[in-house]
Amino acid sequence: MSSAAQKDLRRKLREQGVEFTDEDQVYLREDTEIGRGTVIEPFVVFGPGVKIGSGCVIKAFSHLEETEIGDKCIIGPFARVRGGSRIEAGAGIGNFVEVARSQIGKGTTAWHLSFIGDCAAGENVEIGGGVITCNFDGVQKNKTRLENGSFIGSNVTLVAPVTIGANALAGAGSVIDADAAADELVLGRAELKHKSGGAARYRQKKRQAVNNN
Repeated sequence: MSSAAQKDLRRKLREQGVEFTDEDQVYLREDTEIGRGTVIEPFVVFGPGVKIGSGCVIKAFSHLEETEIGDKCIIGPFARVRGGSRIEAGAGIGNFVEVARSQIGKGTTAWHLSFIGDCAAGENVEIGGGVITCNFDGVQKNKTRLENGSFIGSNVTLVAPVTIGANALAGAGSVIDADAAADELVLGRAELKHKSGGAARYRQKKRQAVNNN
């Protein structure tokens, strides 16, 4: 698309109440829809099929395509949302989070470094940093379901198909490969071992190996 066409699209959106902090660094499509009062920061790229509600903030360096975003959402910076995803009102998708083919409920947040694919997340779910939905088993894509009010701790791996029940808590660092009922706490960590003086012995062994070579 020519720069003149881009300027025309930006002008039309400004007239509809959209705010650009640096509009020359925003790239639109002809079918991009953005609601009144939404702020678009620099270096945001819109692919086809994007519809954004009112009062949102789309932060810098985000990439959106084939997605619908409700009112008063915060997306980015450095977020990618794609594949027919839907982000409901008041949700937050933060830095270095990718959402693909997923539905994110009202008030649900995923602020840091996560991949959310083929996921149906309910309302007011908290998704911690480093969470991964393992949606592909080598043959087909599988679904992860996070019911209302559930909490997914940092660095949790969700092996789909799997459901985390309402208000359940998945402990940080866990690998979850079975369903969790409502209000359950689920943990899947390896046993932590303490070896007194082990650090010194380890370093000595490594130094000896280097000297022997």
